Amino acid sequence: MIELRSTDVPAAERFQWWCDLTARQLVPTELSSEQAGDFRAAITIAPLGEVTVAATSYAEQRSVRTAPLIRRSDPEQWWVTLVCSGSLQVEQGRSYAHVSPGDLVLTDTSRPFDVGSRSGRGLTHMIMLQFPRGALPLPEQRLRDHVVRPLPADRGSAALLAGYMRGLVREGRALRPDESGSLGAVAVELATIWLAGAGGAVPAETRRQALVREVKEHVRRHLGRPGLTPSSIAAACNISVRYLHRVFEPEGRTIGEYVRHERLERCRADLEDPLLAGTPVAELGARWGFEDPATFSRVFRSAYGMPPGEYRRDAARRVR
Repeated sequence: MIELRSTDVPAAERFQWWCDLTARQLVPTELSSEQAGDFRAAITIAPLGEVTVAATSYAEQRSVRTAPLIRRSDPEQWWVTLVCSGSLQVEQGRSYAHVSPGDLVLTDTSRPFDVGSRSGRGLTHMIMLQFPRGALPLPEQRLRDHVVRPLPADRGSAALLAGYMRGLVREGRALRPDESGSLGAVAVELATIWLAGAGGAVPAETRRQALVREVKEHVRRHLGRPGLTPSSIAAACNISVRYLHRVFEPEGRTIGEYVRHERLERCRADLEDPLLAGTPVAELGARWGFEDPATFSRVFRSAYGMPPGEYRRDAARRVR
Protein backbone atom coordinates (compact mmCIF):
# COMPACT_ATOMS: atom_id res chain seq x y z
CA MET A 1 0.00 0.00 0.00
CA ILE A 2 1.29 3.47 -0.97
CA GLU A 3 0.25 6.54 1.04
CA LEU A 4 1.24 10.04 -0.12
CA ARG A 5 0.22 13.50 1.15
CA SER A 6 0.71 16.99 -0.21
CA THR A 7 1.75 18.19 3.25
CA ASP A 8 5.02 16.30 2.74
CA VAL A 9 6.14 18.89 0.15
CA PRO A 10 6.46 22.70 0.37
CA ALA A 11 3.17 24.59 -0.01
CA ALA A 12 4.20 26.28 -3.25
CA GLU A 13 4.97 22.92 -4.88
CA ARG A 14 1.91 20.98 -3.73
CA PHE A 15 -0.39 21.50 -6.68
CA GLN A 16 2.26 20.59 -9.26
CA TRP A 17 3.13 17.58 -7.11
CA TRP A 18 -0.53 16.52 -7.23
CA CYS A 19 -0.71 17.02 -11.01
CA ASP A 20 2.37 14.86 -11.56
CA LEU A 21 1.22 12.22 -9.06
CA THR A 22 -2.26 11.76 -10.52
CA ALA A 23 -0.83 11.60 -14.03
CA ARG A 24 1.40 8.69 -12.95
CA GLN A 25 -0.94 6.83 -10.62
CA LEU A 26 -4.31 7.52 -12.28
CA VAL A 27 -4.38 9.10 -15.75
CA PRO A 28 -2.99 12.32 -17.25
CA THR A 29 -5.51 15.17 -17.10
CA GLU A 30 -5.53 18.95 -17.27
CA LEU A 31 -5.94 20.00 -13.63
CA SER A 32 -6.90 23.42 -12.33
CA SER A 33 -7.87 24.71 -8.89
CA GLU A 34 -8.57 28.02 -7.20
CA GLN A 35 -6.68 26.62 -4.20
CA ALA A 36 -3.50 25.82 -6.15
CA GLY A 37 -1.44 28.15 -3.95
CA ASP A 38 -1.60 25.72 -1.02
CA PHE A 39 -3.27 22.61 -2.37
CA ARG A 40 -4.33 19.90 0.08
CA ALA A 41 -4.50 16.34 -1.18
CA ALA A 42 -3.66 12.75 -0.29
CA ILE A 43 -3.84 9.39 -2.01
CA THR A 44 -3.66 5.79 -0.85
CA ILE A 45 -3.11 3.09 -3.46
CA ALA A 46 -3.17 -0.69 -3.10
CA PRO A 47 -2.74 -3.19 -5.96
CA LEU A 48 -5.12 -6.16 -5.83
CA GLY A 49 -3.88 -8.38 -8.60
CA GLU A 50 -5.18 -6.92 -11.86
CA VAL A 51 -7.37 -4.46 -9.95
CA THR A 52 -6.23 -1.36 -8.07
CA VAL A 53 -8.02 0.42 -5.22
CA ALA A 54 -7.23 4.10 -4.72
CA ALA A 55 -8.56 6.39 -1.99
CA THR A 56 -8.16 10.11 -2.70
CA SER A 57 -8.80 13.29 -0.73
CA TYR A 58 -8.35 16.68 -2.38
CA ALA A 59 -9.38 20.31 -2.40
CA GLU A 60 -11.74 21.68 -5.03
CA GLN A 61 -10.41 21.12 -8.52
CA ARG A 62 -11.37 20.55 -12.13
CA SER A 63 -9.95 17.58 -14.05
CA VAL A 64 -10.28 17.46 -17.83
CA ARG A 65 -9.16 14.44 -19.85
CA THR A 66 -8.85 15.33 -23.52
CA ALA A 67 -8.53 13.22 -26.65
CA PRO A 68 -4.83 14.17 -27.12
CA LEU A 69 -4.10 13.06 -23.54
CA ILE A 70 -5.88 9.76 -24.19
CA ARG A 71 -3.81 9.19 -27.34
CA ARG A 72 -0.67 9.90 -25.33
CA SER A 73 -1.48 7.59 -22.43
CA ASP A 74 -4.46 5.34 -21.78
CA PRO A 75 -4.49 2.44 -19.30
CA GLU A 76 -7.80 1.32 -20.87
CA GLN A 77 -9.66 1.02 -17.60
CA TRP A 78 -13.15 1.21 -16.17
CA TRP A 79 -13.33 3.17 -12.91
CA VAL A 80 -15.97 2.54 -10.28
CA THR A 81 -15.94 5.49 -7.87
CA LEU A 82 -17.62 5.85 -4.49
CA VAL A 83 -17.98 9.46 -3.33
CA CYS A 84 -17.63 9.56 0.46
CA SER A 85 -17.77 13.33 1.02
CA GLY A 86 -17.97 16.43 -1.14
CA SER A 87 -19.56 16.04 -4.56
CA LEU A 88 -18.64 15.68 -8.22
CA GLN A 89 -19.99 17.12 -11.44
CA VAL A 90 -19.08 14.58 -14.12
CA GLU A 91 -19.44 14.89 -17.88
CA GLN A 92 -18.45 12.12 -20.31
CA GLY A 93 -19.73 11.61 -23.80
CA ARG A 94 -23.28 12.95 -23.84
CA SER A 95 -23.87 12.20 -20.16
CA TYR A 96 -23.72 14.68 -17.31
CA ALA A 97 -24.41 13.98 -13.64
CA HIS A 98 -24.10 15.37 -10.16
CA VAL A 99 -22.59 12.68 -7.93
CA SER A 100 -23.48 13.04 -4.25
CA PRO A 101 -21.91 11.44 -1.16
CA GLY A 102 -22.88 7.77 -1.00
CA ASP A 103 -23.20 7.42 -4.79
CA LEU A 104 -21.36 4.96 -7.03
CA VAL A 105 -20.51 6.01 -10.58
CA LEU A 106 -18.75 4.37 -13.55
CA THR A 107 -16.31 6.21 -15.84
CA ASP A 108 -14.16 5.22 -18.81
CA THR A 109 -10.49 6.27 -19.14
CA SER A 110 -10.60 5.77 -22.91
CA ARG A 111 -13.07 8.60 -23.54
CA PRO A 112 -12.73 12.31 -22.70
CA PHE A 113 -14.23 13.46 -19.43
CA ASP A 114 -14.64 16.63 -17.39
CA VAL A 115 -14.89 16.24 -13.61
CA GLY A 116 -15.27 19.07 -11.12
CA SER A 117 -15.31 18.63 -7.35
CA ARG A 118 -17.21 20.73 -4.80
CA SER A 119 -16.33 20.65 -1.12
CA GLY A 120 -16.15 24.27 0.01
CA ARG A 121 -13.05 24.70 2.15
CA GLY A 122 -13.06 21.00 2.98
CA LEU A 123 -11.91 18.01 0.92
CA THR A 124 -13.62 15.66 -1.48
CA HIS A 125 -13.08 12.05 -0.38
CA MET A 126 -13.44 9.21 -2.89
CA ILE A 127 -12.61 5.53 -3.21
CA MET A 128 -11.98 4.18 -6.68
CA LEU A 129 -11.63 0.69 -8.13
CA GLN A 130 -9.63 0.59 -11.36
CA PHE A 131 -10.44 -2.39 -13.60
CA PRO A 132 -8.59 -3.37 -16.80
CA ARG A 133 -10.94 -3.08 -19.73
CA GLY A 134 -11.41 -6.81 -20.14
CA ALA A 135 -11.80 -7.62 -16.44
CA LEU A 136 -15.52 -6.93 -16.20
CA PRO A 137 -17.32 -9.73 -18.09
CA LEU A 138 -20.13 -7.60 -19.45
CA PRO A 139 -20.71 -6.42 -23.03
CA GLU A 140 -18.93 -3.17 -23.87
CA GLN A 141 -22.17 -1.44 -24.83
CA ARG A 142 -23.83 -2.45 -21.58
CA LEU A 143 -20.97 -0.94 -19.61
CA ARG A 144 -21.09 2.24 -21.68
CA ASP A 145 -24.79 2.52 -20.91
CA HIS A 146 -23.86 2.84 -17.21
CA VAL A 147 -21.17 5.52 -17.66
CA VAL A 148 -21.89 8.66 -15.62
CA ARG A 149 -25.18 7.32 -14.27
CA PRO A 150 -24.67 7.51 -10.50
CA LEU A 151 -26.65 5.24 -8.23
CA PRO A 152 -26.97 5.43 -4.45
CA ALA A 153 -25.06 2.70 -2.61
CA ASP A 154 -27.62 2.28 0.15
CA ARG A 155 -29.07 -1.14 -0.63
CA GLY A 156 -28.52 -4.44 -2.40
CA SER A 157 -25.40 -5.17 -4.43
CA ALA A 158 -24.44 -1.46 -4.52
CA ALA A 159 -24.28 -1.38 -0.71
CA LEU A 160 -22.22 -4.58 -0.67
CA LEU A 161 -19.77 -3.14 -3.20
CA ALA A 162 -19.48 0.19 -1.37
CA GLY A 163 -18.94 -1.57 1.95
CA TYR A 164 -16.24 -3.73 0.40
CA MET A 165 -14.47 -0.68 -1.03
CA ARG A 166 -14.49 1.03 2.37
CA GLY A 167 -13.20 -2.15 3.99
CA LEU A 168 -10.29 -2.42 1.54
CA VAL A 169 -9.14 1.07 2.50
CA ARG A 170 -9.81 0.62 6.21
CA GLU A 171 -7.94 -2.70 6.45
CA GLY A 172 -5.34 -1.96 3.78
CA ARG A 173 -2.34 -1.92 6.08
CA ALA A 174 -3.26 -5.32 7.53
CA LEU A 175 -3.65 -7.08 4.17
CA ARG A 176 -0.99 -9.60 3.17
CA PRO A 177 0.52 -9.52 -0.34
CA ASP A 178 -0.59 -13.10 -0.99
CA GLU A 179 -4.20 -12.03 -0.45
CA SER A 180 -4.21 -9.32 -3.12
CA GLY A 181 -5.25 -11.47 -6.10
CA SER A 182 -8.20 -12.99 -4.26
CA LEU A 183 -9.35 -9.60 -3.01
CA GLY A 184 -9.17 -8.19 -6.53
CA ALA A 185 -11.23 -11.11 -7.83
CA VAL A 186 -13.91 -10.36 -5.23
CA ALA A 187 -13.93 -6.71 -6.34
CA VAL A 188 -14.47 -7.82 -9.96
CA GLU A 189 -17.37 -10.07 -8.97
CA LEU A 190 -19.10 -7.46 -6.81
CA ALA A 191 -18.71 -4.74 -9.44
CA THR A 192 -19.97 -7.09 -12.14
CA ILE A 193 -23.04 -8.04 -10.12
CA TRP A 194 -23.75 -4.38 -9.34
CA LEU A 195 -23.39 -3.26 -12.96
CA ALA A 196 -25.35 -6.20 -14.34
CA GLY A 197 -28.04 -5.94 -11.68
CA ALA A 198 -28.47 -2.21 -12.25
CA GLY A 199 -29.97 -3.10 -15.61
CA GLY A 200 -31.79 -6.30 -14.70
CA ALA A 201 -30.94 -9.85 -13.71
CA VAL A 202 -27.32 -10.96 -13.86
CA PRO A 203 -26.84 -12.89 -17.14
CA ALA A 204 -26.03 -16.59 -16.79
CA GLU A 205 -22.77 -16.17 -18.74
CA THR A 206 -21.70 -13.39 -16.38
CA ARG A 207 -22.30 -15.65 -13.40
CA ARG A 208 -20.37 -18.47 -15.09
CA GLN A 209 -17.37 -16.25 -15.85
CA ALA A 210 -17.31 -14.95 -12.28
CA LEU A 211 -17.30 -18.52 -10.98
CA VAL A 212 -14.54 -19.54 -13.40
CA ARG A 213 -12.40 -16.64 -12.15
CA GLU A 214 -12.98 -17.77 -8.57
CA VAL A 215 -12.01 -21.35 -9.45
CA LYS A 216 -8.87 -20.26 -11.30
CA GLU A 217 -7.80 -18.03 -8.44
CA HIS A 218 -8.24 -20.92 -5.99
CA VAL A 219 -6.18 -23.18 -8.25
CA ARG A 220 -3.35 -20.66 -8.59
CA ARG A 221 -3.16 -20.21 -4.81
CA HIS A 222 -2.98 -23.98 -4.16
CA LEU A 223 -0.96 -25.33 -7.09
CA GLY A 224 1.67 -26.81 -4.79
CA ARG A 225 -0.82 -29.04 -3.00
CA PRO A 226 -0.86 -32.61 -4.39
CA GLY A 227 -4.47 -32.99 -3.27
CA LEU A 228 -5.69 -30.28 -5.64
CA THR A 229 -8.38 -32.34 -7.35
CA PRO A 230 -11.74 -31.48 -8.95
CA SER A 231 -13.40 -32.69 -5.74
CA SER A 232 -11.33 -30.43 -3.49
CA ILE A 233 -11.74 -27.46 -5.83
CA ALA A 234 -15.49 -27.91 -6.04
CA ALA A 235 -15.76 -28.20 -2.25
CA ALA A 236 -13.70 -25.03 -1.74
CA CYS A 237 -15.96 -23.12 -4.16
CA ASN A 238 -19.18 -24.57 -2.69
CA ILE A 239 -20.31 -26.25 -5.91
CA SER A 240 -20.68 -29.85 -7.07
CA VAL A 241 -17.99 -31.60 -9.10
CA ARG A 242 -20.49 -32.04 -11.91
CA TYR A 243 -21.26 -28.31 -12.00
CA LEU A 244 -17.52 -27.50 -11.87
CA HIS A 245 -16.94 -29.55 -15.02
CA ARG A 246 -19.94 -27.92 -16.70
CA VAL A 247 -18.87 -24.32 -16.08
CA PHE A 248 -15.39 -25.15 -17.40
CA GLU A 249 -16.63 -26.63 -20.69
CA PRO A 250 -16.53 -23.29 -22.62
CA GLU A 251 -12.91 -22.68 -21.46
CA GLY A 252 -11.53 -25.14 -24.02
CA ARG A 253 -9.89 -27.42 -21.44
CA THR A 254 -11.09 -29.45 -18.49
CA ILE A 255 -10.40 -28.38 -14.93
CA GLY A 256 -7.81 -31.15 -14.67
CA GLU A 257 -6.07 -29.92 -17.82
CA TYR A 258 -6.09 -26.37 -16.47
CA VAL A 259 -4.44 -27.46 -13.19
CA ARG A 260 -1.79 -29.45 -15.07
CA HIS A 261 -1.10 -26.57 -17.47
CA GLU A 262 -0.64 -24.07 -14.62
CA ARG A 263 1.66 -26.46 -12.75
CA LEU A 264 3.77 -27.11 -15.82
CA GLU A 265 4.10 -23.39 -16.52
CA ARG A 266 5.37 -22.80 -12.98
CA CYS A 267 7.83 -25.69 -13.36
CA ARG A 268 9.01 -24.35 -16.72
CA ALA A 269 9.63 -20.90 -15.22
CA ASP A 270 11.59 -22.46 -12.34
CA LEU A 271 13.73 -24.53 -14.75
CA GLU A 272 14.64 -21.32 -16.60
CA ASP A 273 15.53 -19.48 -13.38
CA PRO A 274 19.35 -19.35 -12.88
CA LEU A 275 18.82 -18.89 -9.14
CA LEU A 276 17.28 -22.37 -9.01
CA ALA A 277 19.95 -24.08 -11.13
CA GLY A 278 21.13 -26.10 -8.13
CA THR A 279 17.68 -27.35 -7.16
CA PRO A 280 17.02 -30.94 -8.30
CA VAL A 281 14.48 -31.27 -11.09
CA ALA A 282 12.35 -33.66 -9.05
CA GLU A 283 12.21 -31.13 -6.21
CA LEU A 284 10.96 -28.44 -8.57
CA GLY A 285 8.25 -30.77 -9.79
CA ALA A 286 7.21 -31.64 -6.25
CA ARG A 287 7.04 -27.95 -5.39
CA TRP A 288 4.19 -27.61 -7.89
CA GLY A 289 2.29 -30.77 -7.06
CA PHE A 290 4.09 -33.45 -9.14
CA GLU A 291 4.93 -35.96 -6.41
CA ASP A 292 6.14 -38.71 -8.75
CA PRO A 293 9.33 -37.76 -10.70
CA ALA A 294 8.55 -40.18 -13.53
CA THR A 295 5.08 -38.72 -14.01
CA PHE A 296 6.50 -35.20 -13.91
CA SER A 297 9.11 -36.05 -16.57
CA ARG A 298 6.52 -37.71 -18.80
CA VAL A 299 3.92 -34.91 -18.73
CA PHE A 300 6.60 -32.20 -19.06
CA ARG A 301 8.06 -33.90 -22.13
CA SER A 302 4.60 -34.26 -23.63
CA ALA A 303 3.97 -30.51 -23.15
CA TYR A 304 7.36 -29.05 -24.14
CA GLY A 305 8.98 -31.70 -26.33
CA MET A 306 11.85 -32.63 -24.01
CA PRO A 307 12.35 -33.89 -20.44
CA PRO A 308 12.70 -31.24 -17.70
CA GLY A 309 16.44 -31.82 -17.23
CA GLU A 310 17.17 -31.34 -20.91
CA TYR A 311 14.88 -28.28 -20.97
CA ARG A 312 16.90 -26.73 -18.13
CA ARG A 313 20.22 -27.33 -19.97
CA ASP A 314 18.77 -25.90 -23.18
CA ALA A 315 17.49 -22.81 -21.35
CA ALA A 316 20.94 -22.27 -19.78
CA ARG A 317 22.58 -22.43 -23.22
CA ARG A 318 20.13 -19.88 -24.62
CA VAL A 319 21.13 -17.22 -22.07
CA ARG A 320 24.88 -17.59 -22.48
